[in-house]
Amino acid sequence: MCGIAGWYRRQDRPVDKATMDRQAARLVHRGPDDVGTLVDGDFGFAIRRLSIIDVAHGHQPIADPSGRYSIVCNGEIVNHEELRRYLAGNYEFSTRSDVETLLAAYLAWGDDAWLKLEGMYAAAIWDRKTRVLTLARDPLGIKPLFISEQDGGIAFGSEIPALREVPGYRFDIDLGGVDDYFTFGHVLPPRSMFRQVRSLKPGHRLTIGANGEAATTQFWVPDTTVNHDLSEQEWIEQTRAQLLDTVDKHLLADVPVGAFLSGGLDGSAIAAAMVRNTSQKLTMFTAGFPGSPLDESAQAAQTAAHLGCDHVILPLQVGAAADILPAVQASFDEPSAANSAVPLWCLSKAAKQHVDVVLCGEGSDELFLGYNRHRWAERMRRAKPWVERMGNGAIDRLPVTGNRQLNYLRDHLVRFRDGARLANGYERFFHAVTISSPALRRRLYGEKLHDRRPDEMNAALLAEREFPDRDHHADELDQFAMGDLLVHLPASLLQRLDRASMAHSLEARVPYLSHRFVDWALTMPRSMKLRGKVGKYALRQAVAPWLPPGVGKGSKKGFQMPLADWFAGGLNDFARDAWFGSGAGDQGFLDRAAVTEMFDDHRSGKANHGRMLYALAMFGCWWTDQKQFAA
Repeated sequence: MCGIAGWYRRQDRPVDKATMDRQAARLVHRGPDDVGTLVDGDFGFAIRRLSIIDVAHGHQPIADPSGRYSIVCNGEIVNHEELRRYLAGNYEFSTRSDVETLLAAYLAWGDDAWLKLEGMYAAAIWDRKTRVLTLARDPLGIKPLFISEQDGGIAFGSEIPALREVPGYRFDIDLGGVDDYFTFGHVLPPRSMFRQVRSLKPGHRLTIGANGEAATTQFWVPDTTVNHDLSEQEWIEQTRAQLLDTVDKHLLADVPVGAFLSGGLDGSAIAAAMVRNTSQKLTMFTAGFPGSPLDESAQAAQTAAHLGCDHVILPLQVGAAADILPAVQASFDEPSAANSAVPLWCLSKAAKQHVDVVLCGEGSDELFLGYNRHRWAERMRRAKPWVERMGNGAIDRLPVTGNRQLNYLRDHLVRFRDGARLANGYERFFHAVTISSPALRRRLYGEKLHDRRPDEMNAALLAEREFPDRDHHADELDQFAMGDLLVHLPASLLQRLDRASMAHSLEARVPYLSHRFVDWALTMPRSMKLRGKVGKYALRQAVAPWLPPGVGKGSKKGFQMPLADWFAGGLNDFARDAWFGSGAGDQGFLDRAAVTEMFDDHRSGKANHGRMLYALAMFGCWWTDQKQFAA
């Protein structure tokens, strides 16, 4: 795992090594073990390396034997040993590095190489002869790659701060990114919080030469063709075999490996497969929330003991959260209101004391319909005719009371009604992953966001923008799941995992998101994923013999923080200070009086604004470091 950055200035304007050194310095947390740079006239790139494979000899950049091509890469190619056996007769390897295998694969197969790779990567390949730069990002967007094209050149980096080291580049706040943030708790890629920065889309590669525009092409598209030819038992056996195979490949390392473990099925299945693939003693890491119904540390401890693993539990209290929120946000190059960012950050810090690599369960819910929102989306679809006949009156007449739980129930009923009225699964997906309602944003948005105040068709507009070629005839729940897989996963979940882990130089791997595993999982019939009220049916059956009874049978919690309770107490004051004290509240993004009223309504129990208050707190922490970019 590493951090990469570079600048192709073009037009024969030289790039100086000092710029590469500054870019690399911005990424030292991603790779504390080694640094490397290459400067070739008007091009240069740099890398900070976290040494995982071929620790002693895997220094980057790596050049091919002819010296024509050079590569830097952030990621791990977990099937590189298999690929190397095919390539060895035509390429003279000088290291055991998976990055050199990637370079050899590209020279042998060109752009066909990208789909032969398993794992995660953001790679840059420089051709000295043709002066062509190639950038590529893995199919699911596990590893980040940001781009800025200014002044006739192009800069790239694993994180936005590395781009800021390019002389003369501007970084102006994108109000569309601010709108995204207060809608979803994160920016929707490829947009960023800066008008001059975008991300390279997952499963895409970009090429740019000395002249002309950059060309971007897509090399991976999910195939949703379902296989109806297997029996239930065959699907369960396939699930078991596929899980063991992908976990085995993701154990590849020359350093210690552990895993993140909640009380749910996803991480427990990964841990159980790890135990079956290695004889080494493994350590599992869990975040606990003492006294909260979200705490799953006891269930995780039971699973770890059953599997014979060492277990580290990190209790997280509200006071600790307030102390570390600024440090967590400082690990992100954009504001992030991802609920689990704080526990993931703390867990990564704890895990780094024991291991250099952890395996994680991200992707299982998206592939196997495991989220509660999947089941609620089905209920909304079935309730649509009834809700349309009912109209607004009954729910809108429900009073705001002095009872916090009754008021939260009223909010849930309004959200259910609004979701049921939507036209399809794509729209319900966007409705489900918002942290604020259109009505709340209409109240909150200030003068700078006035033109972006949402209307009731907001979800439809988003569906049209993000899925222009969407399948209108697909099952509505499959449409919803595509939103989770292709939008929410790379935009939010994988970003938070990358930043939280790399802040502590910890490599986090996601076995469910090898694109070959994804391609296989998408062929599974819906009946093998969602069976009645039970999601991840085939996965549950596949790993049931490996785990204690009852693992993952409750509602999904993961590493979620109890935001409603925390922001009704001491964190309410912290969030106010972060928003107003940072100066973010004076920028015209949100109306000051409306924000104050929202804080008061949450504290009194009139409404549940926990997620939005968390978003304000994290934005305020981010703004403290971004004041020089204020418009």
